[in-house]
Order: sequence, then C-alpha cells, then structure tokens
Amino acid sequence: MTGPPPARPGTEREDDADVITQSLDEPELFAGLYDRHAPDIHRYAARRLGEGAADDITAETFLIAFRTRDRYDTAHRLARPWLYGIAANLIGKHRRTEVRALKALARTGHDSVAASWSDRSDDRLAVQAPLAGALAKLSSGDRHVLLLVAWADLGYQEVADALRIPLGTVRSRLNRARRKVREALSTDPAFTSAEQELNPSWTN
Repeated sequence: MTGPPPARPGTEREDDADVITQSLDEPELFAGLYDRHAPDIHRYAARRLGEGAADDITAETFLIAFRTRDRYDTAHRLARPWLYGIAANLIGKHRRTEVRALKALARTGHDSVAASWSDRSDDRLAVQAPLAGALAKLSSGDRHVLLLVAWADLGYQEVADALRIPLGTVRSRLNRARRKVREALSTDPAFTSAEQELNPSWTN
C-alpha cells in the first residue's frame, strides 16, 4: 500500500452517520467512508510516524471502524472525530517509536522513521528540529491533543469526542502543551528564522 486512493466522486456529499447505518445491511457501502476520510487519516499518521507506519495505521483504523460500526453514535453525523480517535489510539501504541524519531530528528535533523516527512512541502513544520525536540518532551496525552488540533484541524469538542475526554481536559492539555512548546522554542536560537518563516500560530 502506498497511501489511500482519492475520494470517489460524490462520496463527500454523503452523511457519515447514514453511511455507517446503511452499511450494517450493505457492508460494501462502508467503502464510501474510507474514500472520504482515509487520505486525511493517512496524512496525519504519516506526519506522526512516517509513511510506512501510516499505511498500517490507516488500514487498521478502518478495519476497527468497520468491525465496531454497530456501536457508532449516529448523533454524530460526521465520523472524523471517531476515526481520528481510533487512529490516535493506534499511534499511541507506537509512542516509543514516535518519541525516538522526534528525538533523533531534533538531534541530527534526520531519522529513518521521520525521513518521509521531509519529502512533503506541506509538512515543513514537522521537520523543524527544534519543534521535534519540543514535541518529544510532551506527554503522550498532551501531544495527542496538540497535534489533533494543529495537524488534524479538529475543534476542541471534536478532540474531546475523539479521545473520549472532557472538554475541559482538552483545554488544559492544549494550554499546557502550547506553553511547553513555546518555552522550548524560545530558548532555541535555531528556531528563530524558522519561526518567522513558518509562523506556527497554533502555539499562540
């Protein structure tokens, strides 16, 4: 697998909850959910663990989603938080790999796991060594919240739904993560020019 295929025409207009409900009787319809959301899930997993692991994370995310779709709360019409929550849980199992990659990236500017990040022009934020070092020092919970907001573009309530934590916990973790990242970057002179160029407003 080299990444998920592009969405099929028309699938972006469907309601996720309806697709999931209908797929209980017609399992093949679940493919529409994959077509719509797999590219984003894959992109997010790749930024955290590299392209190779992202293939497995994406495939397993949708396998778990398919197997547990009968328990999906259809009050949530959009399935993005649910899918990102599954992916985050799977990524969490690779916590040591992620931290090791971030530390190596911070130390040398290159790591075999993280190398694929530098091949993507839209992921320039991820390959900044000072930022990698700051992310490596966060707890897994704080890192999940920060990156779901910064890289998955989820809202606070969506993050709460994805991680199954209270909204207040999302806010406190995000504030703590932002503070720690700001502090780490402010003491690293190597980040000065990158900060001006990349403008990481999510740390504000």
